[in-house]
Amino acid sequence: MIDGNRLLPKMMAWELQSGYQSLCQGHASQWVMVAVTLDAIKAQHPPGEDLWVFAYASLIWRQEFTHTEQHLTHVHGWHRALKMWSRVNRGTPELPGLVFALLPGGSCKGVVFRIPAKHALTTLERLWLREMPNHVYTPKYLDCPIAQGTVQNTVRALTFTLPKTSPSYTGQLSPGQYRAIFSKACGRFGSTLDYAQQTLASLQQLGIEDRALQALLKHAP
Repeated sequence: MIDGNRLLPKMMAWELQSGYQSLCQGHASQWVMVAVTLDAIKAQHPPGEDLWVFAYASLIWRQEFTHTEQHLTHVHGWHRALKMWSRVNRGTPELPGLVFALLPGGSCKGVVFRIPAKHALTTLERLWLREMPNHVYTPKYLDCPIAQGTVQNTVRALTFTLPKTSPSYTGQLSPGQYRAIFSKACGRFGSTLDYAQQTLASLQQLGIEDRALQALLKHAP
């Protein structure tokens, strides 16, 4: 594992950490934690029905659940963005990395997975452990249009969103900050750069173009 503090020049490490802290402080006065519990999410899922999950980043290439169908979808009102601080999985407290979030506004192409009803509750529990250890995301069920053969349908799928008032939202980062993060940020699951590149590769394999992510990765070393 890369030691971000040792490899990153002290000034840049200070800049990133200070930027993170100031952004958090700037949002703190506005941030109100609304606890969404696992029980509440389970209660919103109709008993005996299959569960649908909308994936927009790592869930596309690392599901960790059994599914019987997958379909491309285009969700409106939300967009994928590499604008969520990661101080464990893809970075450290001293050198935060980044992970994707689903932010309000725009639209997002991704994949919906269908999980059989008999696995729905256990899948919800596993997803909760994976995505919600620190209760950073806001889980939501979104309407996702899909094509099933010649039939157009809309399914209600669980996904994980992030409000811009969250302390974990980065706000606007400079090219220099992205360059430094791509160069050095690394956590228990690997580097931010590997994560971003793998997500882009998975999207491209599905025929999904993400010009914003392509532009960001031009800042990679």
